[in-house]
Amino acid sequence: MTRAGTVPILDLTRYDADLQRQIAEAVAEVFASGKFVLGPANEAFEAALASHLGVRHVVGVSSGTDALLVALMALDVGPGDEVVTSPFSFFASAGVVARLGAKPVFVDIDPATFDLDPARLESALTPKTRAIQPVHLYGQCADMDPILGLAEARGIPVLEDACQAIGAGYRGRPAGTMGRLGAFSFYPTKNLGAAGDAGAVVTNDDALAERLRSLRVHGSSATYHHERVGGNFRLDALQAAVLRVKLPRLEAWNLRRRAIAKRYGEILAGAEAVGRIATPQEAGGRRHVYHQYVVRVARRDAVRKRLTESGIATSVFYPLPMHLQECFAALGGRKGDFPEAERAANEVLALPMFAELTDAEIERVAAALLDALA
Repeated sequence: MTRAGTVPILDLTRYDADLQRQIAEAVAEVFASGKFVLGPANEAFEAALASHLGVRHVVGVSSGTDALLVALMALDVGPGDEVVTSPFSFFASAGVVARLGAKPVFVDIDPATFDLDPARLESALTPKTRAIQPVHLYGQCADMDPILGLAEARGIPVLEDACQAIGAGYRGRPAGTMGRLGAFSFYPTKNLGAAGDAGAVVTNDDALAERLRSLRVHGSSATYHHERVGGNFRLDALQAAVLRVKLPRLEAWNLRRRAIAKRYGEILAGAEAVGRIATPQEAGGRRHVYHQYVVRVARRDAVRKRLTESGIATSVFYPLPMHLQECFAALGGRKGDFPEAERAANEVLALPMFAELTDAEIERVAAALLDALA
């Protein structure tokens, strides 16, 4: 707990002394090498993550947003194209599509998982569909087999937005490894977090990997020779070094998150049984890693106010679906277009969730929530 007696939604200061020492040593090695952009630290992290995920290629980039962006660039997405994705996600999922001059096309979510509903997918596909980009929201994979099957039948590549789902699984396959490409974010709040912005794209396609590596350095494969127009999407060596140290701990951290979620669910089960709350559920064949622990409550804002007064920090991910965002007004989205996404936006409430959360804090959060629901 903080000194003020509150339970934070996240606390990035609770790393143990051994991890702090290892990170300091890794950072010192980068300074000693003088190689701050790409180089050995990046190569070591990319190799370690590729082994961890069981993929051929990991291309470290500057952020999760840039991972999505450069992946779409590698697929040649541009003006006149459409990319199908979820209306209920962090802004980058749709923003990167618009930045390339393409059109984000939305498919409503499955209310049980908050992920794109594959049963609604086929009707959204057109001859202009250049990619399908399911989002593995809050740490649980979308229902990938029907998505992949439809994509294969139509010859459409799949880019997994796995920015919130490192360590999650679907029928024995790691999140981010099932489509042609997978994008990850290592923003400090993620299950595997850097000390600043960082991301990665993963693929088993050799040609796409080569293109990604070129695109992240302004479309160049040889200094000052540019085969295509890319960008500055490089991963800093310092971030790669931090991530390489943290990666071996990811599984333990995810197991702790799963244990926290289980305990929350046990305490809140009675309230759920009488319809006062809906807790997150792990869908069949999935492995949820609870990047966020998000409940649904009918009087969300009032409940949140009560929790704040009780010293419990919460957050809302996300209060306004993509089709209702002002910047996408030209797409013609209106209230009622995606009712499940809109209902979720009005009901979701994220509780404290991080691996270092104590058992006492878990009990306090759940008790305060039950009081707020009374």
